[in-house]
Amino acid sequence: MTHPFTTRQLPFFLTAPTPCPYLPGRLERKVFTRVDPAEGPGLNDALTHAGFRRSQSILYRPACELCSACKSARIPVADFIFSRSQRRILKRNDDLTVEIKPAEATPEQFGLMSLYLESRHGDGDMAGMDFFDYATMVEDGMQRTQIAEYRDPDGVLVAAALIDELADGYSLIYSFYDPARQPGSPGTFMILDHVRRAQAAGLPHVYLGYWVEGSAKMDYKARFSPLEILEPGGWRPMNDGPA
Repeated sequence: MTHPFTTRQLPFFLTAPTPCPYLPGRLERKVFTRVDPAEGPGLNDALTHAGFRRSQSILYRPACELCSACKSARIPVADFIFSRSQRRILKRNDDLTVEIKPAEATPEQFGLMSLYLESRHGDGDMAGMDFFDYATMVEDGMQRTQIAEYRDPDGVLVAAALIDELADGYSLIYSFYDPARQPGSPGTFMILDHVRRAQAAGLPHVYLGYWVEGSAKMDYKARFSPLEILEPGGWRPMNDGPA
């Protein structure tokens, strides 16, 4: 594959089958390539638009032989209308201030990340992450990678989101928060806040990664309506309304 943003031939690789983390009893495979940030942000833009997801300097997408449940999902922000419950979530978090910072790992962020993983994903692949692992996740990114830090009135870091700024919107790579704020729906709040950011910046989309029909872990993404998903014929609106 040759792309106008790069002069080299991109090699793509296919992973071996492994148990699917979203749908029990199924196997997943991924196609992936490594992207050098020095090549510029255009390739990240193009591959994200084509359904790839970034993890550090790797861009990947599902390539399962017997399943196509994983769909790239994005919010078309110009058509997005905040529901009553979403407005309540924004109001519950209006005491927070946000600062958009360069993607540089800090011990404070890592402490919050560790608290989040222990509470929400203690048996997941990221459990046991050390500071070096965290720094690699944050700093081995693209040229337009940022981290949004959310602080309470006392200046305490209570939530953060790693984001790629694309030509056509924001791609939310990973977010984490203080589990004690869970009644305030901080994960949903950070998505809604980036919808507001995209609207203010005149950017058309917020990319949410993959929505997987039938996966309880991914049900929350269908609550952001309208939502567009990527099919073989291109991006289209989801047929269903909010879940």
